[in-house]
Amino acid sequence: MTKTDLFDVKGYGVIVTGGASGIGLAYSEALAEHGARVTMLDVNQERIATETARLRGFGWDVRGEVVDVTDKPSMHRVFDETTALYGRLDVVFANAGIDPGPGFAGWVSADVDARPQEYAIENYAEERWRHVLDINLDGVFTTIKAAARNMKSRRSGRIIVTTSIASTTNTGGIGAAYMAAKAGAAHLMRNAALELVGYGINVNAIAPGPFITNIAGGHSKIPAVQEEFSKHLPIKRMAQTEEIKGLALLLSSQASSFIVGVEIAIDGGSKLLGGG
Repeated sequence: MTKTDLFDVKGYGVIVTGGASGIGLAYSEALAEHGARVTMLDVNQERIATETARLRGFGWDVRGEVVDVTDKPSMHRVFDETTALYGRLDVVFANAGIDPGPGFAGWVSADVDARPQEYAIENYAEERWRHVLDINLDGVFTTIKAAARNMKSRRSGRIIVTTSIASTTNTGGIGAAYMAAKAGAAHLMRNAALELVGYGINVNAIAPGPFITNIAGGHSKIPAVQEEFSKHLPIKRMAQTEEIKGLALLLSSQASSFIVGVEIAIDGGSKLLGGG
């Protein structure tokens, strides 16, 4: 097998949840650009339509479906239909997630009393807690479940969960629910990896650090926030979503044949500062 063959995903059937923006869109682009057939799932109909049209304009095999990961019947229906359409399901990114916390601006504030008190543990709304876990943890469970059901018959596949460095590192400002959900998703990934590896299905996770995306209300796109946040990073800058594509391709391809149950941080050295 040549080096090119190791990373070959041409013809693969791929599903990406939260696939029409941010890191999910980068996953979709990375696989589609290398010849995979990609179905992007997202709750935003306009975004799905726009990005599907844009990627098809490059000649890539991409389709979009408006699906909420909390809608279990719809998720299973779309997974079954996509597998039937492609005749195979090779790679699934369990990526959809939200962060309703105060965002990066809250993280860099040293004055604890200046942080939004609605995110203090004693004030944290039950509705916010449940909503985050429904998407960031239960949604991952539903995605893995639907993927496994469609991969087992071929005894082959890759499931890649988007966690976060927040799964192992305590960080203020992003909210208790987000951190708990990402830690749960990381442990769920390891459990699924142990169970599914015997069926030829490798389950792993990508744990992003400070990427510039729409999450946390898009705070990371504000230049002043980027500048302040970057001061706390060893690499002294935040990441562009393009920088996650290489890792996505690695974990999707035969190059990752012996990588099982691993959560790989891509964080510019953030974890070197301690916490996990």
